[in-house]
This record gives sequence, structure tokens and C-alpha cells, in this order.
Amino acid sequence: MLAVFLKVLPFFALIGLGYGAARIRFFSEQSVAAITRFVFYFALSAMLFRFSATLSISEIFDPRVASAYLFGTAAVYAVATVVGFIRRQDVQTTAIEAQCAAIGNTGFLGVPMLAVLLGQAAVGPIILMLSIDLIVFSTLLVILVTGAREGRLTPATLKRVGLGLVQNPMIVSIAAGLCVSGSGLTLPAPITEFLTILGNAATPGALFAIGASLASKSAERLAVAGWLSFCKLVLHPGFVAIGAFLLFPVTAYQAAVMVSAAALPVAGNVFILAQHYGIAPQRVSAAILVSTTASILTVSAVIAWVHP
Repeated sequence: MLAVFLKVLPFFALIGLGYGAARIRFFSEQSVAAITRFVFYFALSAMLFRFSATLSISEIFDPRVASAYLFGTAAVYAVATVVGFIRRQDVQTTAIEAQCAAIGNTGFLGVPMLAVLLGQAAVGPIILMLSIDLIVFSTLLVILVTGAREGRLTPATLKRVGLGLVQNPMIVSIAAGLCVSGSGLTLPAPITEFLTILGNAATPGALFAIGASLASKSAERLAVAGWLSFCKLVLHPGFVAIGAFLLFPVTAYQAAVMVSAAALPVAGNVFILAQHYGIAPQRVSAAILVSTTASILTVSAVIAWVHP
């Protein structure tokens, strides 16, 4: 595990650097938001587009990988939901807690870090898992929250969900890259070089932005944050491992990538959704802070376990 920890450490050191810079006010919250927007709309999108443009749909979509990941994610989502209802929480709060338990920082942390640690062959499964998170579970959250508030689903709700998907730059860049790949076209060298240079900014930029955003996160409701972090860092990779190794057996390498991705901390976009809908943002904030801090050790342990 020590060897893996030393490989993972530089990535989390970048997160720590961003945290420190924002904590001492070297970067204001507006500056952090600008960095995040650059990474989200430009650098990470360029990286995902370039990766997708060099992969075929068959290299990304594997029904067994999709089934195993769906099982693991749905299982931890269900556990968090049941516990939320046992604690007598309303549907909206329970849904946002389940989102914390099931959705990891695959875009900002998983794509850049795991592609380096596990190799470029990891990109296909990671893109598939990221797509499932964005299309299936983010949509589920919107439906649950809107349904709970309005008492029913309307065409306007479904339209809002659809617009949210087509306006997400990660989904758009993946889809555009697959269109290029499916067409058989080869990107001209200058475009490839441009995408490579821009995409290379995604790794340090995303990690720095994660750390900087953590500086404004609250550590309130630590008991709940601890439970949600346990769900995300322990139960989620555990359920995905059951799916990948037992229920829908995939190759050892695919399983290693899947379980490693499932072990990532709570995604930052869950906080954005919590703020947008006004549902327990402090609780989500604490879960992101606790899970990201603890993942320095847990992610290393999981990667060492599944990919020695």
C-alpha cells in the first residue's frame, strides 16, 4: 500500500495546495469559481473529447461493466435512502444524502488521476461510469426533488432534465468525441495538439480547484458527514466489487478500475445541486470535506487491494 500511497500523494498534494491558497485568501471565492469554470468548460472537456475521439463505442460501453456499476451504485443509493427514511427525513433531504453516498468525484479527480495511475486503458470504463452518474443518478435526483415539491412529474420537469443533460459540457464533449470516432475521421495534427495542451491543464487545474473549493466548505453535522463518507468510501466500492467480481464478472483490470473509481470522495457537483435546490447544503459540504480528507488513505488502500 505504501508504494500506491506515494503515487497517489502528489495528486492530493495538489488538492492541499489549492486548499491552502484559498484558505489564506490568496485566491478569492470568485477566483476559485473562475478556475473551476475554466477546468469544467474547457480543460476537462478537451481531455474528455480527445479521449472519446480515439475510442470506439465498444471500448467505452461494456454491458457487464455498466451492469456491475449500476448494481453497486444503486445498492449504496438504496442503503442511504433507507437509512434516511429510518431517520425520518423528507424525500428531498434523503435524495441529496443518497447522492452523496453514491456519486464520486469521477470527472475532476477520477479521470485525470486514474488515467495516470492505472493507464490509458482505464479511460473507457471511467467515461462509462461518469456517463452513468450524470445521466442516470443526476436525473434521478432532479426527478425525486421536483416530484416531492410539485407532487407529480410534468413535461416541464422532463424538459428541464433533458436541457440539463445537453448543456452539461462533460456529456457534450464525450458525445462529440464519440461522433468523431464513429465517423472514422482522424483529427488533424494541429487540433490534436491543441486539445492535448488544453487537456493537460485539466489534471493540475481540477485538483487545485477541488482543494480551493474545500476551503469554503463547512465541517458541520460531522456525524451525518461521517456516515455519508463511509457510504461513499467503503460501501460504494464494496458493492461495486460485488457486482464486478461476482454478479457481472468483468476482467480483473476492468474490476480494478471500477472499484478504484467507486472509492473516490463525494463529488463537488452534489454541493452545487444542494445549493441550487436549497437542500441541506451544509450537510453536503461537510460530507465533501470529510470524504476528500479521508480518501487520501482509503483510495490508496482500495487501489492497492484491487490493483497490486
